[in-house]
Amino acid sequence: MKKIRALALFSGGLDSLLAMKLIIEQGVEVIGLYFDTGFGGKAEEEKKRYLKDIADKIGAKLEIINIKEQFIKEILFNPKYGYGKNFNPCIDCHANMIRVAKALLPKYDAHFIISGEVAGQRPMSQRMDALKKVEELSTADRLILRPLSAKLLPITIPEEKGWVDREKLLDIHGRSREVQINLAKKWGIENYESPSGGCLLTDENFSKKIKDHIKFDKFETEDIDVLKWGRHFRLPDSAKLVVSRNKDENEKIKELNLNKYIKFSLPLPGPLSLINKDASNEDKKMAAKIALTYSKAKPDEVYEVEIGNEKFKTSPFENKKEAQKYFVK
Repeated sequence: MKKIRALALFSGGLDSLLAMKLIIEQGVEVIGLYFDTGFGGKAEEEKKRYLKDIADKIGAKLEIINIKEQFIKEILFNPKYGYGKNFNPCIDCHANMIRVAKALLPKYDAHFIISGEVAGQRPMSQRMDALKKVEELSTADRLILRPLSAKLLPITIPEEKGWVDREKLLDIHGRSREVQINLAKKWGIENYESPSGGCLLTDENFSKKIKDHIKFDKFETEDIDVLKWGRHFRLPDSAKLVVSRNKDENEKIKELNLNKYIKFSLPLPGPLSLINKDASNEDKKMAAKIALTYSKAKPDEVYEVEIGNEKFKTSPFENKKEAQKYFVK
C-alpha cells in the first residue's frame, strides 16, 4: 500500500506542532513547510534551527520554502480581504500558503495539506467565516485538513478517503489553549514558540516603516531586511537613512547584501548606517550629520564622513531632538 503523506503549514507555534503530531500519530508521514516571507522575525537563522529541532522531536521532516518575492508581488500590497490592525493581510496570507502547498503536493508525492488553525481563535483569520474564505481563496478543493478543529468543520477528502480517522481528530474552538497545553505535556513538547511571537507585519512600528517606504520607493525583497534594523529617518530630499542602534545592529547591517543602498561608517566609534545610493548630496550631508549625532562626536568639532566616493565635512546636531525631526513615524 502506498504511504500516505501530508504537507503541513508549519510556523513553529504550538498549534501547528500539535496538528502535525495528531496526523503523525495516525501513521501518516508529515513534511512541515515553513514559508519564508521574510517577515517572520529578526532572528531568522535561529528560527530555522529551532524549526529543524522541533520537527525532528515530533517525527516530521522540514522544508523551508522561500516565497519572499512572490509574497511581495502578489499578496502584501493587494490583499483581497484587506489587513488586520496593521499591515498584516492574514486571510490572504493563509490562503496563499495553502495555495503554494497545494502546488507542491506532486513534488513531494503528498496527498493533502494540514493547517494548525483553530476555529474562533484569532479574530480576523480564524473565525468560521474566515476559514471558509481561506478555503475558497486557496482553491484547496477540500484537501486542507485542520486537525485541531476538524470535528467542527465540514468533512474533507483525507477523512472521506480514510487517509485519516475523523474520530481521532479534535473539536477545539475559541481562544483558550488549555487543550493544546495538555496535549503538549502528553507528548513531551516543550519550548515551543508563544502564539504572539510571530509576524513583523502585525507590529505597528514596522508597518509604519513599510507605509513610509512605499510613498517614496518600490518595495523589493532587500528592503525587508533593511526595515528590520536601526533607526529610520526620511531626509529632506526624500532619501531613506538607517542608523544602527548598537554593536549587534552594526553587525547585522554589515552582513546585508544590498543593491539600493550605500553603507557608511564614521571616522570615530559609532553606528554603521545606510542611505539610498541615489540620495542627493544635501541628503548625504544630512545623513552624515545625523549619524554623527548618534556617536560620541562633539557638536563643536567638524568631522569628515565618507559616503560612497564622496566626503562630507559636518558636525553633529547639538542634541538628538533635532535629528529626531526626521524620524519615520
